[in-house]
Amino acid sequence: MNPELYLADLEAKPAALADLAGLLAGSDPFAGLPGRVGRVLLLGMGSSRYAAGVAALRLRAAGVEAVAEYASCELLPPALPDTLVVAISATGGSRETLDALARYRGRSFVLAMTNAPGSPVTEGADLVVPMAAGEERGGVACRTFQHTLALLLALRDRLTGAETDLPALLRRTAEATGDLLERRDLWLGPAAELLDGPDGVHTIAPVERLSSAEQSALMFREGPRRAADAGETGDWSHVDVYLTKTLDYRALLFPGSRYDAQAMEWIVQRGSTVLAVGGEVPGARASVRYRHDDDRDVALLTETLVAELVAARWWLAGSWNQVRGGAGR
Repeated sequence: MNPELYLADLEAKPAALADLAGLLAGSDPFAGLPGRVGRVLLLGMGSSRYAAGVAALRLRAAGVEAVAEYASCELLPPALPDTLVVAISATGGSRETLDALARYRGRSFVLAMTNAPGSPVTEGADLVVPMAAGEERGGVACRTFQHTLALLLALRDRLTGAETDLPALLRRTAEATGDLLERRDLWLGPAAELLDGPDGVHTIAPVERLSSAEQSALMFREGPRRAADAGETGDWSHVDVYLTKTLDYRALLFPGSRYDAQAMEWIVQRGSTVLAVGGEVPGARASVRYRHDDDRDVALLTETLVAELVAARWWLAGSWNQVRGGAGR
């Protein structure tokens, strides 16, 4: 893992998104799916599972029986002929995902989604969909997370018959991502200072975009090795509100939940600190806005960049990992 290369990976996001938009405009990566799919099982770990959870929610809302599971789960659904198993692994070598796939190869239709064609996760797969995110030389899943979400949106359209203009969405996302990168000199320093407290960072998002909170918390843990935890906005008042009474509570809030105001009422009462991303939230200390942030699909694909860049700044400034010369985990 390398903080300089991680930052370069982030800076390459707009170009990678533009390339993916071109690929999706020219072909359908899911054209090889069977004509009938009875249910969908999405498997992954870490960032892959975060993206899968949001995708499964959207599929269910569209009437498709779908579930996202930890690949490490021992109580996975049975292997049935009409089940589509979507195995997601950026590196193609996640041990838990490979173990889970052993239950389904030859029994269910297996779709492998990976950034490493020819990797173990593709062995025996009925269809392989490349993430097309390019090499992440920093060692952190950032572009692959963004591309996984985008491709899972394309999968939803394929299974439901929806006609989202995915290339156009990706071009808007590239513009939004580029806007945050180009204006970082204005917002990044204040954002990093606001979130820099002694008790870690909390990330909060509506369930429809819970992956944004989960991925953001992971970025704070994985690079600069800061304590970070993710929560859902409505659930926050049942599980995290207590921490505002005892901690120097600092949170990154992705607005859009009908329960934003409920959470903010407690946060304001207790003098806690919130940075909002993609909208103005009464009671927040500051907000980071970006182009197209009123489009919730653009937000889903873009907003984690704020946490990623804050994490890169902290990591480069002298992180736990740098001080000890650590690599990988």
